[in-house]
Amino acid sequence: MNINILTVLLFTFHFIGCADGRQNKKSEEADIIEVNAPGSLFNGKTLDGWEITNFGPQGPVYVSGDAIILAMGDGCTGITWKKDFPDINYEVTLEAKREEGNDFFCGMTFPVGKDPCTLIIGGWGGTTVGLSCINGLDASENETTTLRKFEKDRWYAIRLQVTENEIKAWIDEDLVVDFTIADNRLSIRPEVELSKPFGIASWMTRAAIRNIRVKKIE
Repeated sequence: MNINILTVLLFTFHFIGCADGRQNKKSEEADIIEVNAPGSLFNGKTLDGWEITNFGPQGPVYVSGDAIILAMGDGCTGITWKKDFPDINYEVTLEAKREEGNDFFCGMTFPVGKDPCTLIIGGWGGTTVGLSCINGLDASENETTTLRKFEKDRWYAIRLQVTENEIKAWIDEDLVVDFTIADNRLSIRPEVELSKPFGIASWMTRAAIRNIRVKKIE
């Protein structure tokens, strides 16, 4: 083979290899930036900023892969955010899935001004979605109650918006809660009291949570 042609080929392969390496590095950096984006409450590696909620009969809580695992316990298993968190006009997004069990795999307790409330995803036998509590009525028996089938080991995108006047929630692209606060009284069930002001729990269910973010709504 002509030496000049061989030189060109070697240079070309070297250039492609370097370019591919740079692309892979950029891809890895993009993943890191995504995980640690502004408003991220989970770095994908540790429970930094979170406290394992001492419910008593809870299951183990740990990070596996890029998710927080809430293992099945005899009651609630969860985590509570211990750093600053807004109390009104904000949006929370996360992904959650049920791995084992037949009850709620995302019980998100959150502040509405001075009052707490909980968004239940998959409770009461595995299908109930709604807010607990409204005027003393939990997610299975108030105007926000809906029923929805959830597949095990499937990630669901959950979005919660809290403003002075409304609480809204979506699962994937579906609006599942559209509640006007007005003069209604908000509260939580005693089982999740330790989740205040912001926490996520499961009930006798192994759940996985990832990509937890919060942002203010202006």
